[in-house]
Amino acid sequence: MIFETTVIIIYSIALLLIFMYALAQLNLLFNYLSSKKAKDNCEKFDFSNPDEIPYITIQLPVYNEMYVMERLLDNIAEIDYPKDKLEIQVLDDSTDETVESTRAHVEKIRATGLDIKHITRTDRKGFKAGALKEGLKIAKGEFIAIFDSDFLPKKDWLKRTVPYFKDEHIGVVQTRWGHINRNYSILTRIQAFALDAHFTLEQVGRNSKGHFINFNGTAGLWRKSCIIDAGNWEGDTLTEDLDLSYRAQLKNWKFKYLEDVETPAELPIVISAARSQQFRWNKGGAENFKKMLWRVVKSHNISTKTKVHGLLHLLNSTMFLNVLIVGVLSIPMLYIKNEYAHLKPYFYVMSFFVLSTIIFFICYWFMYKNTYGSGFKNFARYTGMFFVFFSIAMGFSLHNSIAVLEGHFGKKSEFVRTPKFNISKYKDNWKNNKYLRKNISVHVVFEGLLMLYFGFGMYSAFIVGNQGGDFGLFPFHLMLFIGFGYVFFKSLTSKV
Repeated sequence: MIFETTVIIIYSIALLLIFMYALAQLNLLFNYLSSKKAKDNCEKFDFSNPDEIPYITIQLPVYNEMYVMERLLDNIAEIDYPKDKLEIQVLDDSTDETVESTRAHVEKIRATGLDIKHITRTDRKGFKAGALKEGLKIAKGEFIAIFDSDFLPKKDWLKRTVPYFKDEHIGVVQTRWGHINRNYSILTRIQAFALDAHFTLEQVGRNSKGHFINFNGTAGLWRKSCIIDAGNWEGDTLTEDLDLSYRAQLKNWKFKYLEDVETPAELPIVISAARSQQFRWNKGGAENFKKMLWRVVKSHNISTKTKVHGLLHLLNSTMFLNVLIVGVLSIPMLYIKNEYAHLKPYFYVMSFFVLSTIIFFICYWFMYKNTYGSGFKNFARYTGMFFVFFSIAMGFSLHNSIAVLEGHFGKKSEFVRTPKFNISKYKDNWKNNKYLRKNISVHVVFEGLLMLYFGFGMYSAFIVGNQGGDFGLFPFHLMLFIGFGYVFFKSLTSKV
């Protein structure tokens, strides 16, 4: 009975944590909807007055970006902003032949009259955070715009974002990510689906009520004095953007999120690239929870509600661990439920997963219809998309849980960049990309075993109990089977 009790307790705790997170998402939905009725009365610089146009530094942190470097530089060179008030820093930590090709392209752009510099380092100390910090030492700009190599800001990007810094309390202006290859494959569609939820529901929902949000590492601007006041960039976590964001907001700097300013970018098209990105984001999230927990709890500058939302925000990635726990224990729970009738009241806790799923379904629908519109056809498409997204997200839960555990237990690892492809059509060839890892991770073997395990869970629905089976968890096990199956087979065919 000790085993059964332990399973029930752990399973119930994990379900309750997921339910709490779902309730927080529901609160963000209410915030999001109410924000649509509010008017933006922010002060703005008057760009018709040359004296109000501030000096800007654009930082481009890059590392071995053979396939997108030229596209990035050509796009940035088209930014519409007075040349005498614009500086571009190419912070190049590359270790391959792109160092020379990038230098040549930078010289070509400089010849047009743009103030652009190619800055290299002898080592990658601090990785991206280190490069940004190094560039900041010599940056001329009062405000610092940052773009990763796969982002393509539109010409008027600075003119639509910089004016908000007239409010001297604003330390960051963040824009919404767009997706130039959203419809490339199922993988890119589910990534876009998840990111759209973050950049609408979560960012607006938090920012509209003054809760902490995060600079997303790219497609945003920092006030230089805010970076320095918050303690500058630090490379002790894999998500230096989240780290600096919280340190800045704990010092009372305000963040401004602009949902209506879209910055297009390329999504990872191969599962190995998506896995490396997911691993970095989720491990970094756990590292930041560990780093920021007591700073947030002990802060006297923020409300209790902001603290709760902040802690749940920092625990975002840990939800994958809870999902994995619930998934793995759900099959023993199915047998325990049908073996011990006197424990039946305890199994009402299972309804928390159904309620959580319904909440997520409702929240994401508002996000989806904001992009695609309402109507029966779009709702039907959304229902299918939600099922696929939820299944594959759960399929990533083992991989992401390992990242989360490494983050919580303090295991350090290198900042692994996400390979870029510069591919938008499915027929385009990506297999010769030199930055793809060729070995298959041992994690993939366990994902295959979990696929079989949840196949057994579906089979179990037909044989447990004395009443012709129990199909209450069948849809859950089906989604887990599909999710782990997708991740397993894609990882084998794409080479992790």
